[in-house]
Amino acid sequence: MEVIPSFQVDHTGLKPGIYISRQDTDGDAVFTTYDIRMTAPNQEPAIAPAAIHTIEHLVATYLRNHEAWKSKVIYWGPMGCLTGNYLIMKGKHDCQVIRELMTDAMQFVVDFNGAVPGTTPDTCGNYLMHDLPMAKWEAKRYIERLRNEFCSTYTMIERPDVEGMQFHDA
Repeated sequence: MEVIPSFQVDHTGLKPGIYISRQDTDGDAVFTTYDIRMTAPNQEPAIAPAAIHTIEHLVATYLRNHEAWKSKVIYWGPMGCLTGNYLIMKGKHDCQVIRELMTDAMQFVVDFNGAVPGTTPDTCGNYLMHDLPMAKWEAKRYIERLRNEFCSTYTMIERPDVEGMQFHDA
């Protein structure tokens, strides 16, 4: 079985930024998956589940209401490792363009006051697991990272090449 490309990214030196994780096609349509990496994996604490859950709700609300982008957004949601989010968009968009969009989306989180959309028992599967103050803190930190040291190129893992042996991740 093939090791998927995202499991071949060297996470030991991965920095916060925006990366193109993959591009898929369906006929003439192109769908791009962006790795919206908010923290450095295995070097910094992961984002608290309640904070990333709130970021998920607020950024999804922002993106799906953004006049220029709402028709291009396919998916926004957290990574299982809680170090960032995935954004799937119709089309090919440069990471610099997505950087501006994410800066604006995270500013929306920082500036947000009131009840987080979709956080009632009827509208959320875990409505008690939200933390707006921590979401604002994480969003503000990510904005600073996007402004000060923008990273958008993955480093891949070098796989050992030993005749007759095949190496896979556990």
